[in-house]
Amino acid sequence: MARQSERIPLLPPGPGVSHHLTLHRYGERGARPKAYLQASLHADETPAMMAVHHLLRRLEEADRAGLIRGEILLLPYANPIGLSQWVNEAQLGRYELRGGGNFNRNWPDLAPKVAELVKAKLGGDAERNVALIREAVGQVLGEIKPRKELDQLRLVIMRLSLDADVVLDLHCDDESLMHLFLIPQHWPEGESLARLLGVSAVLLEEDSGGGSFDEFNSTLWTRLAKRLPDHPIPPVCFSGTVEFRGGGDVSDEHGEKDGEALFRFLRRRGFIAGEDGPLPEALCEATYLNATQTLRSPAFGIVAYKVQLGDRVSKGQIIAEIIDPGAPPGAPRAICRAETDGIVLSRRHHKFVSIGQSLTKIVGRDALPDRVGYLLED
Repeated sequence: MARQSERIPLLPPGPGVSHHLTLHRYGERGARPKAYLQASLHADETPAMMAVHHLLRRLEEADRAGLIRGEILLLPYANPIGLSQWVNEAQLGRYELRGGGNFNRNWPDLAPKVAELVKAKLGGDAERNVALIREAVGQVLGEIKPRKELDQLRLVIMRLSLDADVVLDLHCDDESLMHLFLIPQHWPEGESLARLLGVSAVLLEEDSGGGSFDEFNSTLWTRLAKRLPDHPIPPVCFSGTVEFRGGGDVSDEHGEKDGEALFRFLRRRGFIAGEDGPLPEALCEATYLNATQTLRSPAFGIVAYKVQLGDRVSKGQIIAEIIDPGAPPGAPRAICRAETDGIVLSRRHHKFVSIGQSLTKIVGRDALPDRVGYLLED
């Protein structure tokens, strides 16, 4: 079945202004398995859109050859609101400028309402339970009345992804190595994705505290399983966030490699007919997100990094120094040290920082005492 493309209008944010989403659908509507992929929910994270651009080319080839199995949905850009937010030639796509906050935070937890709808209907058949839960999720979403454009954007995305077997939210970091966020219940199931992408870190956490989009899809099932323990409820939605290196890592060479990795993953998961080759060697082991230090600046000033991406560092090692540009010559610098042994996963691209801003992520193995509750960056 040939690709179908749809234009999904959003509520207008003001007079004479309108935004829309573009959706590409491959395969038969309603078929199984179902995959949903979206790029650049943080609209200033361009590498994700480049990866999907190249993935679309491979899917077109597979579609023409009749190789699509199930249904594959793609949003090549998931955030037209953020894509249109420009201030003095700078694109600001991480936060909604009308006060909506971070586009990838505070997605709703539907588990309480869904549990009430299905608790008297569930039985011992896991497959039937999954169907009942997906129906209930659709009912809950059908009751939501969007009041503004951001509400409708989220509602459209939730409806597109609610019954998917695979959901991939494609992002990038600032300066960064490739990495992947998953819930623990999807490891080692997600190892093939990690190997194909060539990630340098797999960060596991069931609830990172921020209500991210990937967890909207994955932790619904784990939360329902805890609320309704007398009935089998498997974590059927494999949902993760892929971070495609840093924001400046945009090229056809990167995009072609990333698109091919996503294509191979979909083929291995049964969305595309054909045999896949052997997996690349793993570049890392999976670790828990609470073992990753988010090093923050203790002062205003210029960041002078003492480490590079991928460096293996030791607890107590100097990672960066903060220079007060107005201080006299020879004045001491603020010192930032590692609190764990691990690898340097990310750095801040802009080298002038304020107090409390994130500088670096260091991926360690052992849980850090202060890494509880909200584990993400703002």
